[in-house]
Amino acid sequence: MNEIVASFSKNKYEEVRFQIKEYKGKDLIDIRIWTDVKGADQKIPTTKGVTMNVSHFADLKKSILEMERVLKSHKLLTPESAEGGTHPEGDIDISH
Repeated sequence: MNEIVASFSKNKYEEVRFQIKEYKGKDLIDIRIWTDVKGADQKIPTTKGVTMNVSHFADLKKSILEMERVLKSHKLLTPESAEGGTHPEGDIDISH
């Protein structure tokens, strides 16, 4: 399995992709920055990212929710951005 679940633009040249992958019979979550490369037709993955077994999904989700709570407590996150509002660089694409 190799499925792009969601992606969003990080900047003009890069995007963050959330994927489900299989490697050596193991199902993995891959969150990685993909970038444009001169002369390439498609974006390519960078070494900037994290890959983990899907068994860690609950911990990942809990950690992201905790990050949201702390960002809100420090007033670093607006209600619109916390609820999936638009970002200046672009929207999240979950249509893959």
